[in-house]
Amino acid sequence: MKNLPTPILIVAGVLAAFLLYNSAYTVNETEQVIITQFGKPVGDPISDSGLHFKTPFVQEVTSIEKRVLEWDGRPNEMPTKDKTYIVVDTFGRWRINDAKQFFLRLRDERSAQSRLDDILGSETRNAIAKHKLIEVIRTTKDREPVRDAVLVDAPGSVGILYPITKGRAKIENEIFDMAAAKLTDFGIELLDVRFKRINYNESVQQRIYDRMISERQQIAERFRSEGEGEAAKIIGRKERDLLKIESEAYKRVQEIQGAADAKATEIYANAYNQSEESADFYAFIKTMETYQEMLGGDSTLIMTTDSDIFKFLKRVDPPTK
Repeated sequence: MKNLPTPILIVAGVLAAFLLYNSAYTVNETEQVIITQFGKPVGDPISDSGLHFKTPFVQEVTSIEKRVLEWDGRPNEMPTKDKTYIVVDTFGRWRINDAKQFFLRLRDERSAQSRLDDILGSETRNAIAKHKLIEVIRTTKDREPVRDAVLVDAPGSVGILYPITKGRAKIENEIFDMAAAKLTDFGIELLDVRFKRINYNESVQQRIYDRMISERQQIAERFRSEGEGEAAKIIGRKERDLLKIESEAYKRVQEIQGAADAKATEIYANAYNQSEESADFYAFIKTMETYQEMLGGDSTLIMTTDSDIFKFLKRVDPPTK
């Protein structure tokens, strides 16, 4: 080598570096590699990270993701068993567990996503079609069917939660089991499938809202009728208590007035019986009170001269000494 000209050594070095560059490759921790020769896989997938070598110019390196990947399905409209159209939006997680099989069947992630759309979308539609709406939206069958406490006496089925046999979680598991078996042939391991959102079809939404409004109106009418009945009871009790109070008050007033009249009569009688002068004075006072009641500004009174009432108007005897 020492006798070779310098240009030849330089060319040899460049060729060696070029061959090394085309034969060496690295594998990251997040990927696995398939070596292809003329478009066909050679050997087993390489998943160990680090520096590796291949045959230059003949073999090619194809990187395949090793991490968990996401699948986000498109919202699709589908009917339930009870013919209610709903819009179901699902998502899932998956990973490539057989890189060679994945490469042979699908080649890349774009094709895998398309196949996941087909398989998971189909299994979701089949599962929804086999179950009623209540099964799809309820999470578990462990919840006992009960009626809203305020609707215990409500007629019909207002407020009733119907029993279920499976529930949403079991339906998700059904979709997962059916889809996972089909995806195995593509080197894909399905990790999870879940409903992201379930909504009513626009044509169904209005009927659902009308039913909800009807149920709430029934509750409101029930509360109104109960309130009106209770108000009538309160008003009746108020009228009864008011009449009782007024009656007792009137009775008490009459008792007091009777006692006062009796006391006044007793005082008048005692005063009348004390002496003749007292009797005359009493007669005079009572006559004056009678004048006050009988004689007014527009009153006309006709009396005889021998009337007891007229005697004080006829003369007034001077007091005796």
